[in-house]
Amino acid sequence: MKPAPFAYHRAVGLDDAVEALAATGGKVLAGGQSLVPLLSMRLAAPAALVDLNPVPGLDVIEVGDGGVRIGALVRHAALERDETAYAANPLLRRTLRHVAHATIRNRGTTVGSLVHADPAAEMPAVLALLGGYVEATSRDRGTRRIAAGKFFVGPLESALAPDEIAVSAFFPDPPAGAGTSWVELSRRHGDYAMVGVGAVVQTDPSDPGAVVSASVALISVGLTPVVVGLTDAVASRPSAGGWDDAVDLVTSAIEPESDIHASAEYRGHLARVLTARALDEAARDSASRVAA
Repeated sequence: MKPAPFAYHRAVGLDDAVEALAATGGKVLAGGQSLVPLLSMRLAAPAALVDLNPVPGLDVIEVGDGGVRIGALVRHAALERDETAYAANPLLRRTLRHVAHATIRNRGTTVGSLVHADPAAEMPAVLALLGGYVEATSRDRGTRRIAAGKFFVGPLESALAPDEIAVSAFFPDPPAGAGTSWVELSRRHGDYAMVGVGAVVQTDPSDPGAVVSASVALISVGLTPVVVGLTDAVASRPSAGGWDDAVDLVTSAIEPESDIHASAEYRGHLARVLTARALDEAARDSASRVAA
């Protein structure tokens, strides 16, 4: 199919972009890897597209002030390859390697993925797990920061107002000495994960086998990314010898649904298995950082 007719505005600056968006009530085009297929299938039919690609300054990756800030035009592949961002926050690269295929990562934008708010997408879960935020701007209300916990409202629904443009996202660094991991299972490489789990685990510097804090974020098991704090549940881990309490807590927090790819029961089983695996990997990563 072909898209329904729409007007096209090639923005020359951010002020021009927000003015055009307010005037047309259209959609913002950045990477287009989610929007263009929706247009082609006529699942979306905006009156206009406002193209951000000519806008200067939106393709910048900034590392510092306790995190990694990325502009709206930063491609997945650029963030994945950025060595400074990896040094500050390895979870970004570890997760981005699971996002679709390399061809899509070369064009798709990370901020665009956040705005698309797919509950099966990886980067919204990472933003939520780290407690980050999205910075948005509009003609009439100016600029505001939207915390990840409030940004993802429902499936394919974010807290952005129709006239707002997401100009950047901020991913806080994990705590000093914390380890991170991302694991997922999909039917084929590049497909959306049936379940994915990201973990942040901090071990005790004096006893790397003891866990000080832990949290996980899961995708494909709820209407939005599901973040579960596990610090209390892992406090007994050294004596219990496993992650059973943490896994039980995760199981009680998720609401998987059946679809053509997997049953709710199978997704629940994957959530348990992958949570334990992600916690293991993150704990080992933390222990190696402590030892170094």
